[in-house]
Amino acid sequence: MSQFDNTPIMPPSSGAQGPAGWVSIWIKAVSQPNEQTFIDITEQPHATTRTAFIWVFLAGTVSGIVQAILQAIYAATGTVPQLPIPGFEQFSQSGGGDAGSIGVTFLTTLCLSPVAGLISVIFFAFGAAIVQWIAKLFGGAGTFEKLAYAFAAVTVPFTLVSSLLTLFGAIPYIGACFGILSLGLGIYALVLQVMAVKGVNRFGWGQAAGSVFIPGCVVLILCACVVFGGLMLFGPMIGNVFSEINQSLQNAP
Repeated sequence: MSQFDNTPIMPPSSGAQGPAGWVSIWIKAVSQPNEQTFIDITEQPHATTRTAFIWVFLAGTVSGIVQAILQAIYAATGTVPQLPIPGFEQFSQSGGGDAGSIGVTFLTTLCLSPVAGLISVIFFAFGAAIVQWIAKLFGGAGTFEKLAYAFAAVTVPFTLVSSLLTLFGAIPYIGACFGILSLGLGIYALVLQVMAVKGVNRFGWGQAAGSVFIPGCVVLILCACVVFGGLMLFGPMIGNVFSEINQSLQNAP
């Protein structure tokens, strides 16, 4: 008589469920760069779009808070002009601002940080849906839910790290070094996204790379067409304005 029963084998756990296990999943996603990693983490019962959206919302909100701190630093030191905020443009200055204007700008940006988190979720969901749609056209076997979870496991930790690097980027002279580091991390995150698409959809590298890069190429082409069309439409008008300005300067005493 066989000693084995028909009990289904559960996939290996990638960490505790809930917030306590989030960091372990992120670490696994970014520290074990292969498609099997994403197969493992997306086969868990808690790998849902709800969790992915919560991660992205929190990361976007944290990024907004960091930007509020950064703008306050810029405003206090007069390093660069503040970013314009609707209704508060009068507080934007090219030099060091007073404490009142800096405080208003900081609090306004801080209060808007959850809005940044919500916008991040919208763009993230749209991007993941487009990538998975293209993957389906290539014969992928994955789902939007699994891909969104895998993408979030990659995107969120890199967003948090990049936000912190942005603060260091404000340091004079050495800020460019952190900018280069952020660029390198962005490239690595892109590679991990290709691996995630490959693991979730169970197909080859070519299909995975195409699913990730085709949407970006389409967006770049559309942006280039819009810019080119705008230059063709408004180019003569802008040329006339500059011509009038140049003529006024020449006729000035």
